[in-house]
Amino acid sequence: MKRLVLTFLFLFTTFLFSFAQDIDKIINAGEVERIENVLASDSMQGRKTFTPSIDKAAAFISSEFKNAGLHYFGDLQSYRQPFIMLQSETVSASGKINNTNIDSNKIIAITTDEDLNFDERSGYTIVTIDSTSNLLRSAYKLINDHKKYLVLVSSLNEKNFSRLKFLNRPSFDKQPPVIFVLTDEKPFTWHFNIKNKITASQLANVVGVLPGKSKKNEYVIFSAHYDHLGVGKPDANGDSIYNGANDDAAGSTAVIMLAKYFSQLHNNDRTLIFVTFTAEEIGGFGSQYFSKQIDPEQAVAMFNIEMIGTESKWGENSAYITGYEKSDFGKILQRNLAGTNFHFEPDPYPKQNLFYRSDNATLAALGVPAHTISTSKMDNEPNYHKQSDEISTLDMKNMAEIIKAIAVSSKTIVNGTDTPSRVEKKG
Repeated sequence: MKRLVLTFLFLFTTFLFSFAQDIDKIINAGEVERIENVLASDSMQGRKTFTPSIDKAAAFISSEFKNAGLHYFGDLQSYRQPFIMLQSETVSASGKINNTNIDSNKIIAITTDEDLNFDERSGYTIVTIDSTSNLLRSAYKLINDHKKYLVLVSSLNEKNFSRLKFLNRPSFDKQPPVIFVLTDEKPFTWHFNIKNKITASQLANVVGVLPGKSKKNEYVIFSAHYDHLGVGKPDANGDSIYNGANDDAAGSTAVIMLAKYFSQLHNNDRTLIFVTFTAEEIGGFGSQYFSKQIDPEQAVAMFNIEMIGTESKWGENSAYITGYEKSDFGKILQRNLAGTNFHFEPDPYPKQNLFYRSDNATLAALGVPAHTISTSKMDNEPNYHKQSDEISTLDMKNMAEIIKAIAVSSKTIVNGTDTPSRVEKKG
């Protein structure tokens, strides 16, 4: 009996050693640095949405997916998942309320219509935002209602009224008009004429698939965003490029390496989808579009990876999971890491509402156990959204350990023996 136990322990130890060697050949600090050196280089010009640099980054990620032997997603003919974004710019605006002219600087139109010519018979719902309401929050809610609104904003909000222009973000859907007017008039009659310049631009997520063996219709998603902030005004050191090495070239690096690891392992029972999203920094549009192309009921879990290039508040070999309490996803990962020196923790920054601030949010709102894994110290991350977010600030070795931990902790979800509980649907 003793001999059998010793034999088993020897075989198990040999297996673990062999497994560690295999994973280290694919996921290591050298490979992390190789990929980061491309995605976060100055030549990528900060990977800003709607610039040639984002296409350059997409081409690199596509080549890495090809090298990993991934399949195309759905009916796509390449790794790019293209979609159109509509951008609106108001060219002219005029209006009257009760035969009183309204200055053009007191009219802000959020719409994807080129020409608007409407009055009190045009079916607009009138809403008032007074001085006691949070202007931006109230306006944002109205825009997301997808209804035609004429919004009367109290003149006491004049100081912040122009900030509503920042809500005129790109959209991949036609948006019903929401017209904000700075006025204290009680309208009985009105007429507005607004002309906009609409620009249609193409963006693309980068998606690759590793088909499952016995559970092909059940999906496990590994994701990150590959866009960043581009080029801005030089900082004190004369640096104008927002390299985004940690945000989120680090996550994209992880997705690429996980794709190669699971492709070589070649034993996934569930279908694995590897996706790097575009347009996260301007509103999460890439992940929103992706979520419309997949049945959320088939999505078993989503590992979204965001900013893992620096140590967490617990030091090396640790990371946290956003929305830990919303499903048993985190507990499964912790269980699969038992006996290792790595540990996942619940999100230590609940007041930051990180669960709904990254690309996991759209699928999570649809009930998918979609969580973000991060190490970012959100109360003290000195390079966040700064030109100083460069490769030199990253811990490549620790990044490799985090990526390996994600690979190991996901094993029972990937092989179909564990299914995380669903997140409560939002809205």
